[in-house]
Amino acid sequence: MEEKEMFNRKLILHAIYHIVVFAIIFFVFGIFVFFMVRHITYRSVDTELKENMQLLEQLDLKTTFFFSFPTENQRNSDNILTQGIRGYQDFVLTRQIKNPKIVMILRDENQNIVNQDELGKLEDYIADFNKNFNREEKTFRKIYHLEIGETYHYRGINFKLDYDGDSTDRFVQLLINVDSEKKLIENYESIIAYAVIIGIVLSIIASFILSKHTLKPLQENMEKQMEFVQNVSHEIRTPLTIIQAKQELLLQEPNAKIIDKSEEIMLTLNETKRLTKLTKDLMLLTRADSKTMKLQKEIVNIDNFIEELVKPYIEIAELQNKKMIQNLACKGDIQIDTNRIYQLMIILLDNAIKYTEEGDSIEINTWMKDNKCVIEIKDTGIGISNEGLKRIFERFYREDEARNRETGGSGLGLSIASFIVSAHGGTIKASHNTPKGTIFTIRLPK
Repeated sequence: MEEKEMFNRKLILHAIYHIVVFAIIFFVFGIFVFFMVRHITYRSVDTELKENMQLLEQLDLKTTFFFSFPTENQRNSDNILTQGIRGYQDFVLTRQIKNPKIVMILRDENQNIVNQDELGKLEDYIADFNKNFNREEKTFRKIYHLEIGETYHYRGINFKLDYDGDSTDRFVQLLINVDSEKKLIENYESIIAYAVIIGIVLSIIASFILSKHTLKPLQENMEKQMEFVQNVSHEIRTPLTIIQAKQELLLQEPNAKIIDKSEEIMLTLNETKRLTKLTKDLMLLTRADSKTMKLQKEIVNIDNFIEELVKPYIEIAELQNKKMIQNLACKGDIQIDTNRIYQLMIILLDNAIKYTEEGDSIEINTWMKDNKCVIEIKDTGIGISNEGLKRIFERFYREDEARNRETGGSGLGLSIASFIVSAHGGTIKASHNTPKGTIFTIRLPK
């Protein structure tokens, strides 16, 4: 129960971490998209303002005065002749802007507007225009945003013109209406806001799914670790209990002779050996998990190697009225760690001897296939269930708990066998033998 609560806490913390990360990503992405859209939307407007500013700056008004004198209609309507040269220059200047969305405001050296009559309805917003005009040169030629009447939006740029080199300069305030662009940006802003909200909601769902998927191996490892600790505790507890009980019995009769207590002493020694073997097996598996064990490979003739190590088992099989048959046809040298392969074969042959009865047979076959040496150990013993075949290489798994206890098995042998084969880059598989028994098939690369 505590493990489940701890896992749930880890799941929630992991999910919160993912949610925060996703939320930050969506938020930053949303801001980035918004400012990019804003920049792109206003870019053409700002470019047009700057182009018109450059047009006015490059205009030679002295020449214009001599060669572009106003028509009679312009003279009558604008009363140009009564305004003098400067007035005519202002008149010509204001006529250079062709875009009807652009508004030009001309100011004299005292910042008074000199073309107020041409502003039309915008004349009501002179105060707003004045707030955004500064004759300091550091503010010139810089784009700014202007809102007038809390309704209309403009982009503006301020600059200075020198008509004829004297001190009576003209200050120009160019403005272009961007109401449509502003509306477009507001629509994008709403879309991006909704997209960010939906993204965050989806990130919450995705975070829990990802966290659960990510932590699943951790949960499985925790469960395996707990199972491993429980199995080790169980394996160690039994021999320790036996040793303790037998030692306490010996202490109750301190004057007894060793020969009278040889059975108890022998049992104690057997359990001690069992503990020693269990410890060695656990240490080997620990090194396998940490991948710190290195193989000491050498080239050997696998048939000769197997033939030599099988000899003692042939004698044991004969004593138990069992047949042990060899068909060695690998006929080649392979590179192996002889100590580990010896350990592998001993595990498999021990199991074959343990789980066969009188009259049963054990075959050791070898052959070469696909440039790999195949080693097969086949017996006609008690066999293994379908469920057992799936779990046979798991640590501490035992098909028959009581039988394994009698034979001294701890359920680690085949796990070690699987590790040894894997370390050599090979494979090991268990299957049913027909009509009864088990087949272990090992493939080792040359």
